[in-house]
Amino acid sequence: MNAAAPRKDLRNLAIIAHVDHGKTTLVDALFRFTGAVQSYQDVPERAMDSGDLERERGITILSKVTSIEFEGVRIQLVDTPGHADFGGEVERVLGLVDGVLLVVDAVDGPMPQTRFVLGKALSHGLRPIVVVNKIDRAEQRAAAVVDEVFDLLVELGANDRQLEFPVVYCSAVEGTAVLDPASPRKDLRPLLDTILDQAPSPVVDREGPLQLQACTLGWDSFVGRLVIGRITRGRIRRSQTAVRIPEEGKPESFRVTKLFGTRGLERVELDGAEAGEIVILAGLDQIEIGDTVCDPERPEPLPRIAIDPPTLRVNFVPNTSPFAGREGKYVTSRQLDDRLRREALSNVGIKIEPTAADVFEVAGRGELQIGVLIETMRREGYEFSVSRPEIILREIDGVSCEPVEDVVAEVPDTAAGAVMEALAVRKGRMVSMENFPGRATLTYVVPSRGLFGYRSQFLSDTRGEGILHRTVRGYEPWSGDLPRRSVGAIVSSEAGKTTTYALFHIQERSTLFLGAGVPVYEGQIVGENRRAGDMNVNVVRAKKLTNIRAAGRDENTLLSPPRELTIERALEWIETDELLEITPESIRVRKKILLANLRKR
Repeated sequence: MNAAAPRKDLRNLAIIAHVDHGKTTLVDALFRFTGAVQSYQDVPERAMDSGDLERERGITILSKVTSIEFEGVRIQLVDTPGHADFGGEVERVLGLVDGVLLVVDAVDGPMPQTRFVLGKALSHGLRPIVVVNKIDRAEQRAAAVVDEVFDLLVELGANDRQLEFPVVYCSAVEGTAVLDPASPRKDLRPLLDTILDQAPSPVVDREGPLQLQACTLGWDSFVGRLVIGRITRGRIRRSQTAVRIPEEGKPESFRVTKLFGTRGLERVELDGAEAGEIVILAGLDQIEIGDTVCDPERPEPLPRIAIDPPTLRVNFVPNTSPFAGREGKYVTSRQLDDRLRREALSNVGIKIEPTAADVFEVAGRGELQIGVLIETMRREGYEFSVSRPEIILREIDGVSCEPVEDVVAEVPDTAAGAVMEALAVRKGRMVSMENFPGRATLTYVVPSRGLFGYRSQFLSDTRGEGILHRTVRGYEPWSGDLPRRSVGAIVSSEAGKTTTYALFHIQERSTLFLGAGVPVYEGQIVGENRRAGDMNVNVVRAKKLTNIRAAGRDENTLLSPPRELTIERALEWIETDELLEITPESIRVRKKILLANLRKR
């Protein structure tokens, strides 16, 4: 058997960055420059953000693999999420690559989620190539940003080799890069030259027995389940026989029916592939992330992929409201169970566990990840209800510990006091405070449960001008009880359609969640009380009409625009005795016990 040797014709790189620092736009520019996408092709902006939710939110949720060709070398790129909530995606795909492109905004510098993903990459022994993006902006401060990246690497425990990182200055929107920010910008050749010179070639044994680890799962309506992974050793051919080694149980034999690679945005069929390449297999009916595909004569499993445990959980239950079954296509507990189990197969960051009859506990990495799952299922036609999120405690050295998060708040000077007071009430611990002209940047460590429902208060305190960044830091000892929601709910006491007359008299002491003419049922929450305590109101009451003229003029009934509830905002707002009702057409909030006389007990 031959010894391992570097493959000079191949580079495997992950692109990591904070949300909105331009990594997906940079991939678009690389497509254009290298010809992976032809000039006549109609390619959407942020082509790698292929999902509807990714395009709407402007974030990357699922990691994706693509490749480009430059001077005879194939560069395989993995676009990774920037949100810590999707850290399971990041941890999986870092095993596919030999280096990372760290994209940092030339104005903002390293941000909290830069820290999260970069720490994962450094722990894998990967050396970064730093790409300072948005160098075309007038307020760019590239030199200071490079110093901040160095300080961050030192803080994360980088070794000497990782600290000697190359730097490329780039404008992804313009499609240009330079090695010196003072030089004129022309094209992306300096970036690609740096990748070829500085990114390590995969050192692999191409002649040994096959080894491939499943890092991501997919589905194709024509060929069935797809397995995405990197060939660690040996070769693979279409139609060959291989074995899958699960975490528990005996190896299972199967035949590789299809073999795919990526070229730009397209998936291309291959006859064979060698060690170091990232490929897509078809032919397996049953496989889990972390399973190893091996040569039948040498079944040698690779170490399983380690994933950080979930930090919060919610309960999914079938919809039991009076409006159940009106809008959804899939409404039964069996259909809900099947869908959640399918999600757990392909998303290792989510854990599903039935806890009682028709109750499914879903544990994830954050409210955003849970919210994306809910929105995805809603668009597929599912109808269900969700409970308030709860944090997951862990015993560490006999001490009960809870997840805490790094919080960076960029706020106007005038709002800094209100934000500091609110975070202190939520058991936040200030780490630093930096003042800039007209603005302040506050860095805190806050328990995750203290941030439930805080985003809406933060936007109110900063009058919509504040920016809040969160990322999971780790676990710290339990910090004690926190104050509950300071306001109550406006609960409908009757079923029917809301009327302008009834809502007009309620809006003076509440913030409404819906307008006039909307069907409601008893126990549905229609607004937020301005003070503590719930209030049962009749929102379907109509004005009594008579044939007697009033001496005065009727008051003009004008309603303020209602506060539209999003999934994330509703998850933050609800209390333990309330549920979030999800249907393909509506998002409603309700009491668990609908009848008012039963709630009093």
